[in-house]
Amino acid sequence: MDGLPNSQFRHIEVNPIAGALGAEVSGVDLAGDIPAEVQAELRQALLDNLVIFFRDQRLTPATQLAFARRWGEIHLHPYMAGMEDYPEVLEIVKTPADKKNFGGSWHSDQAFTAKPAMGTILYGVEIPSAGGDTLWTNQYLAYEALSPGLRRMLDGLKGVYRGDNFSSHDGKTRREFYADKLSMKVIDPGDTQTVSTHPLIRTHPETGRRALYVGGHLHRFEDMTEAESKPLIEFLTQHSTRPEFTCRFRWRSGSLAFWDNRCTMHFAINDYPAETRIMHRVTICGDAPV
Repeated sequence: MDGLPNSQFRHIEVNPIAGALGAEVSGVDLAGDIPAEVQAELRQALLDNLVIFFRDQRLTPATQLAFARRWGEIHLHPYMAGMEDYPEVLEIVKTPADKKNFGGSWHSDQAFTAKPAMGTILYGVEIPSAGGDTLWTNQYLAYEALSPGLRRMLDGLKGVYRGDNFSSHDGKTRREFYADKLSMKVIDPGDTQTVSTHPLIRTHPETGRRALYVGGHLHRFEDMTEAESKPLIEFLTQHSTRPEFTCRFRWRSGSLAFWDNRCTMHFAINDYPAETRIMHRVTICGDAPV
């Protein structure tokens, strides 16, 4: 991973957890005041590692939201209702009665909106005794590992990303699927744009690096049918989630993950059928992929 070696961070400690992406950060209380120089190092750690993790944090919805606002405006989920007192905070709950989980496919958050979420901040409130880990994959590496010929073919290709990708929701609308499967309140997206066209290869606005932009919201390619698009989408999804591009995080209560949706995908593992998992999520507004 590029960027500052850990020895050059003066205010925080950054320790990678895998070769491809991901690092644990210590030396900062996310609920407290964060000086500008510490905030700058946190941003650099995120850009270097794509997803950063914090342990033993004590956050309320208010302090998590305050931390998120240091990074930009808050991006609201068009299908899921936030907490009653904190509508910007999405409480993700899976109980033993829920057979499906939220985020149980490889995806980048809100890829179907006109300006997908830049970053996601997920905080562990109640964690199963075992299971419930999350995986991330480095989409820079996925792009760079493609052959030159395939990169040339994909350059300029655009994908159509849908919030209601029926093939991934058992033929139901997203609202119907979640209303049936999860202990969470669904809402009508109203006028929010939930079908968008974006470049299949996007350039990160801060690092300038190119990344593959696929995932569960990718429905088809522009000017191509679903049938024509399907084989290439399946190949790119399988390619971009190869083990050597990934990291895996074991949650504990009080853990927080902050990831960059512009160059990663993630996958929430559903392997705790008899236990409850409660997470608080805030997403940060981004810009239109280019």
